[in-house]
Amino acid sequence: MKVLTCDILVVGGGTGGTAAALRASSMGRRVVITEETRWLGGQMTSQGVSALDEHEYIESFGGTALYNEFRRRVRDYYRRRYRLRRDRPDLNPGNGWVSRLCFEPRVGVAVLEEMLRPAREAGLLTVLYEVAPVAVEREGDRIRSVTVEHLRTGEKTRIEAAVVIDATELGDLLPLAGVPYRTGMESYAETHEPSAPPEGNPEAVQAFTFPFAVEYRPGERHVIPKPEGYEAFRDRQPFSLHGYKMFAPGGPIGLPFWTYRRLIDASQFEGDDFPHDIAMINWPANDYAFASIIDKPRAERARILDEAKRLSLSFLYWLQTEAPRDDGGRGYPELKLRPDVMGTEDGLSMYPYIRESRRIQAYETVREQDIVAAYNPGSRARLWPDSVGLGLYLYIDIHRSVGTDLTPGAGQKVRPFQIPLGALLSPAVANLIAGAKNLGVTHITNGAFRLHPVEWNVGESAGALAAFALDQGVAPDAVYHNRDLLRRFQLTLLRHGIPLYWFTDVPQGHPAFVAVQYLAVTGVIQGEATDLLFRPDEPVTGVVAGEWAKRAGVDLTPEPGETRAGFARRLAAALGLPLDGV
Repeated sequence: MKVLTCDILVVGGGTGGTAAALRASSMGRRVVITEETRWLGGQMTSQGVSALDEHEYIESFGGTALYNEFRRRVRDYYRRRYRLRRDRPDLNPGNGWVSRLCFEPRVGVAVLEEMLRPAREAGLLTVLYEVAPVAVEREGDRIRSVTVEHLRTGEKTRIEAAVVIDATELGDLLPLAGVPYRTGMESYAETHEPSAPPEGNPEAVQAFTFPFAVEYRPGERHVIPKPEGYEAFRDRQPFSLHGYKMFAPGGPIGLPFWTYRRLIDASQFEGDDFPHDIAMINWPANDYAFASIIDKPRAERARILDEAKRLSLSFLYWLQTEAPRDDGGRGYPELKLRPDVMGTEDGLSMYPYIRESRRIQAYETVREQDIVAAYNPGSRARLWPDSVGLGLYLYIDIHRSVGTDLTPGAGQKVRPFQIPLGALLSPAVANLIAGAKNLGVTHITNGAFRLHPVEWNVGESAGALAAFALDQGVAPDAVYHNRDLLRRFQLTLLRHGIPLYWFTDVPQGHPAFVAVQYLAVTGVIQGEATDLLFRPDEPVTGVVAGEWAKRAGVDLTPEPGETRAGFARRLAAALGLPLDGV
């Protein structure tokens, strides 16, 4: 058996795992990352959902510096390679109405590989593709090695690491390592969440989906062969556009189905590079909620995945043959499946779009009442002193779950929230970090934490934690338990461009970013209950400056005409903080 050694092992090359590997290797640590498919990136690439689910502030605040760089590079990719009719800073190649940035999955992969190249060329990063974990070796409360198996050849590799990050799509290391975890819906007795059902149901996991990409080619016919079981799928889901029209405005919000997750808006491009629109189809009609693949034997899992693929192809066939046309007919045979966009032979995503994972029983579990607006009357959700990042989605997004019609807590408005360090760590294993959707959240709060920028932030902070802990010569959980280490780690995150507190008018790159963020996360500066603003350019009053200085334990008074940002920087400097980013 082949043996590899490294500082940090990232198992799972999805959105969180890739971010973890990027950050940890940038901090000088030797990293091995494993991935089940041929593409890194998870939900934004191999799972086909390259119309990013984000929030209203994302263009200027609320993402990490690395996540922002990814978004910038995606836009630059299209600028460099194609002729645009009109460029703009917030270029959206697909102009899909669900997202501010819609692009082809294959482009996301190219960008991520470009970002990872320096670490690979420096010998700091090794990527193992098409492998999955099959065994974990533990010694006491530490993981010593993880064995992965190649999915085609069966060849096994044992990887020895000082710190392990589980960034798999389903939390696959947890059962292998004997780490306590939860699945599905918790009961009210378990979480005391107001919307939790009286009875828990571990099998009630959110539906997963195999998205696919189609090109609209007017005047042509591209109907696929009718999939096995088509009629049963059509009637059981049932297939529907839910009141939307294909291309004309309509439906609940007055927009077309076609532009919902459109990846390429051909009208933006010159020439023949994109003669027609390309859309990604990820819709309730191809959500698979008939069985969970968590904790299922390999043969049963394969059967479920095959059925889920036939469901998605059946929805495509329905769109091509039976969907109501805007002109009154039936079916759109002009829709052409584009396997090349997804990088697969069958045209479906390489891996199903996973909405819910196993979840560790962590030091901290984020519950409904911690993030939902109804229980957080101010402008922000519950404040966590151990914040390692930020998240936000408009509402709790819960799709159908296996074996039930319940969607507890779904649709509730969410306040801008923080990611607590304690949610990434399990008391059972000292050197294991959750790096994806497997952190300490519930079935309900997963509906806000599972989105692209949040999973990226979880993974990136996990990678930073692993590198920081090794630099300090301690286990990752020691950072959670030791206040001094925690504050030094939070400062490290800030200097790497990872915001920890919701102040939308002091973004990365602002001279006061590190100072304001650190003083806010440590409670020296307190945000207003009415908005998310710091107002950096306003004059600081004597009263406010006195309050900040008192909380900081520093004797400092404002200078004449000094701004809030300027005083915050002087206050941070008086505390001995390095104020520049990396």
